[in-house]
Amino acid sequence: VQVVESGGGLVQPGGSLRLSCVLSGSIFSIYAMGWYRQAPGKQRELVATITSGGRTNYADSVKGRFTASRDNAKKTVYLQMNSLKIEDTAVYYCKREPLNRGPDYWGQGTQVTVSS
Repeated sequence: VQVVESGGGLVQPGGSLRLSCVLSGSIFSIYAMGWYRQAPGKQRELVATITSGGRTNYADSVKGRFTASRDNAKKTVYLQMNSLKIEDTAVYYCKREPLNRGPDYWGQGTQVTVSS
């Protein structure tokens, strides 16, 4: 099973980025997927989750600015990030959430830097 994120980069405050996460070696449609981030010196935190049925949940800090979505045919989950703030700077990770006490799988992360 592989989880591969892409789409990170450098953006100015107020800008937008869209992260993508592709899952391979696994059925995709039955799993919830999560986006997490870790800023320097801080613990990894949950950003958003999307269930197999497409229901989403967001951290308070990103509500109204970030949108998670999924394309089961492409085995891909997205994180659309708008109105980015300097404090959104972090490495963003994608995770295949565990199902019925099974394993979870993490990607290697993609760097998002918000700076003027």
